Amino acid sequence: MKKYIHIIALFAASLIITSCGSEDKKVAVDTTRAIAVKVSAVVVNNNTPFLSVSGKIEASNSADLSTRIMGFVKNVHVNVGDKVRKGQLLISINNADLQAKKGQVNAGIAQAQTAFNNAEKNYNRFKNLFDSKSVTQKEMDDMTANYEMAKAGLESANQMKKEINAQFAYSNITAPFSGVITSKNIETGDMANPGMPLISIETPKEFEVVAMVPETEISQIKKGTSVNVLVKSLHKTIKGKVAEVSTSAKNTGGQYLVKINLENTDVAILSGMFATVQFPVERKVKSDLVLIPTEAIVKNGQLSGIYTVSQSNTALLRWLRLGRMYGNNVEVLSGLNADESYIVSADGKLFNGAKITIQ
Repeated sequence: MKKYIHIIALFAASLIITSCGSEDKKVAVDTTRAIAVKVSAVVVNNNTPFLSVSGKIEASNSADLSTRIMGFVKNVHVNVGDKVRKGQLLISINNADLQAKKGQVNAGIAQAQTAFNNAEKNYNRFKNLFDSKSVTQKEMDDMTANYEMAKAGLESANQMKKEINAQFAYSNITAPFSGVITSKNIETGDMANPGMPLISIETPKEFEVVAMVPETEISQIKKGTSVNVLVKSLHKTIKGKVAEVSTSAKNTGGQYLVKINLENTDVAILSGMFATVQFPVERKVKSDLVLIPTEAIVKNGQLSGIYTVSQSNTALLRWLRLGRMYGNNVEVLSGLNADESYIVSADGKLFNGAKITIQ
């Protein structure tokens, strides 16, 4: 009996210790201050009147300059950002081989000229003798053939000189038009190879937007149509006009290339900037657009996300796949549904799992 009483006492003691442990755990309450946040519901736009596509800004007049000869670069006369005029010397390439060939060609021309002069004199003399019937027909034919061969030899030598002179033009790279140097891919002492881009030039303040339009909408795009172009990085809208509409998507994956000339503007546009082109035509393919403001987007490298509210009132970072820009809003392709909310602003720095309180 005493044995059973002792066991019961031990069991009661263990219950008391367990109870005390539970009470200790209840005392360890999270006292971290909750961050006050503001939330907003997802905006669904299914009545957008304009067809909008993404595009890239390029210079209307640009060129990548290269050479047709191989040789060491003697001097690069310009740097990136320099303004140049049409015909200005940009790059000089060693042309010692061409100089030697030019000497050979000049010697060949002198030799061919002498041979032609002698053949011409003999031809004229034999022609007079033939008229007086002092030489036979065969002798006259032989002299005529010799004269024609000498004439062709002189012409060939002169054409070779033109070829050499044309190659000299590729040893001195000049500006094809007035503009600004945008890139330089070679330095003094480097070897220039035929077809390799050496330097790039473009005309400043003359830009166009190259955009791709899906096949479902291309039939509505007409040359000369006025459009609005939103430059994303500058948050500026510029007027433009459709200059080209491609009629084939063979090499563009089912997308049709459209070029829009931008009007003259004081906005600091640069080549390579991304833009959204809004065409004043109704979209044929209707779809619900999930839009969120760009200021609510969280960036981490090339990832884009947004903070949402979890069931336990904590901040939950969710990664998104974004689409086109619509003013100050961006389209969400995946990662956020139309019936959800997201955090617009916070009184403190948010992180994944942070306690929050909704204002």
